[in-house]
Amino acid sequence: MNQLETVSEDEEEESDDKGSHNHSMVQANLAYLLKAMGGYTVFIELSLDVSHLDRERYQVRDELVPDLALYPKRPLSLPHDILRMTEMPILVIEILSPRQGTASILGKFEAYFALGIPSCWLVDPLTQTVHVYRSPTDRTTFSTGDVADTSLHSHTPIAEIFGA
Repeated sequence: MNQLETVSEDEEEESDDKGSHNHSMVQANLAYLLKAMGGYTVFIELSLDVSHLDRERYQVRDELVPDLALYPKRPLSLPHDILRMTEMPILVIEILSPRQGTASILGKFEAYFALGIPSCWLVDPLTQTVHVYRSPTDRTTFSTGDVADTSLHSHTPIAEIFGA
């Protein structure tokens, strides 16, 4: 196999969880809704530095890339970009894709909580459900009304997350 045809398992797994119509639409809707809350900066597929975590325990590489990450308002990083964030977000969101299982996302959530991230959302476009995790074992599920995240003091309408 030549260099262009070589794809690592990690790259293949990463590509399997992106790119679908529903995944992309929900990701765009969430980015818009979170940005509209004001006071926050929304990042799409930002690399988080997890190199200091125990790789065996959390089964991670040097970085994790959530679908969305939310930080308190911040400017562009000039003159040099940041390739891997060492400062952790206040919220990460993972959107389930058709070829992805919840077990892999919940494994990521364990790493996110170990990094001190206070809130993780698991969003399922197929069932139009949002699970808000405050720890690996403490979650609230929303399928109607508003998604309430106590760590952000926010309410996000389900209909707008999954709407056109």
